[in-house]
Parts: sequence; structure tokens; C-alpha cells
Amino acid sequence: MSRIITIGREFGSGGRELGRRLAEELGYAYYDQEIVTEIAQRTALSEAYVRQILEHKPVTAFPIRIGRTFTTVVNSQQEQWNDIFKQQYQILRELADTADCVIVGRCADWMLRAYQPFRIFVYADMEHRMQRCRQKGAEHEAMTDKELRQHIQEVDKHRASYYGYCTDQKWGDKANYDLCINTGLESVKEIAHHVAQYLKAWR
Repeated sequence: MSRIITIGREFGSGGRELGRRLAEELGYAYYDQEIVTEIAQRTALSEAYVRQILEHKPVTAFPIRIGRTFTTVVNSQQEQWNDIFKQQYQILRELADTADCVIVGRCADWMLRAYQPFRIFVYADMEHRMQRCRQKGAEHEAMTDKELRQHIQEVDKHRASYYGYCTDQKWGDKANYDLCINTGLESVKEIAHHVAQYLKAWR
């Protein structure tokens, strides 16, 4: 059975970077936005809409079809929503069956529970998360501290809601993870190295 590492993370905590660095150190495949792209291709929905579903919730008047035809979500909304979840689950299983890998987000810790993944949750204090957002994303540079703090809290709220919808579990609850990491204490690069050394002895 493949070795699977899943990364749940607070927004701005560096979970995506940690996952990528872990994959590099361990020689594992790394999956994040590639999953959204694959779902969009399989469902013929726009990546923007798929991302909206997977990170937030369906928006009623949002264009969803790619190509020449554009429609809005009407009575078929739930059917399309369910199809996205079904495709996500199928893709995650295919990835898990293919090779050792690190998967960021997508409720992979719960969806792949039969594979007994090593489940990591990444968090940090608000000050470090705000600092990281300003360093990593130009879109946040123009935000005031208040606006950025509210944005971070809003993204976390959506992630918690989506995770709870899919799993009936509490997002970020330490009982649902094998390792919780505070990235405000050390650089993500150093943390990734230490965790990789530990994981090399896993199983």
C-alpha cells in the first residue's frame, strides 16, 4: 500500500509549502491544485467553479460550464455538487493507488482513511499568518491589517464548514490528526526537514 501524507492547514500557516517541501525531501508525489484541474476536466466545469465548491460553497448565479455554453446553477445544482465530490473521491483514490504522495487539503485525511494516511494539521498564530500572507501574495499587500485578518478568518471559516460537511468532523481538532504543527515557532523549511526525518522511519 502507498504511503500517504495529508496536509490540513489554516490559511496563511504555510501548509502548502510544508507539503511541497516534505514531498521533495521524501521523494513523494505532491498534489494540490492539480486535483482541481483534473476534476474540472472530468466534469466539464470551470476550474473557478470547482474551486468555489471545494473551498467554499456553491454560488447560485455563477457561470459553470466551459467552452461555448454557459449556464447558471438551477435545479441541477445538487447533482453537479455531488458529481464534484464523487470525482474528487475517485481522483484521490487513484492518486493513492499510484504512488507514495503528499496531498494538501481536499478532506484527503478522511476520504483516504482506509489507506491509513499520516495526517498533519498546520497552524500558526494570527501575527505570523498575516506576515506570511503579505510576503507570499501580492493580492494581500493593499489590505489593511483589519481587512487581512478578516480575510484569513473568512477563509478558515469556509474550510471548516466544507470539512464538516464532508466528514461530520471538526476541522482542526487534534483528535483527527497524527501531528499538529505550529509553523510560527520555526521556519517551514526547517520544520519540513525535521518532519521528513521522522517520516522516513514511519511504518
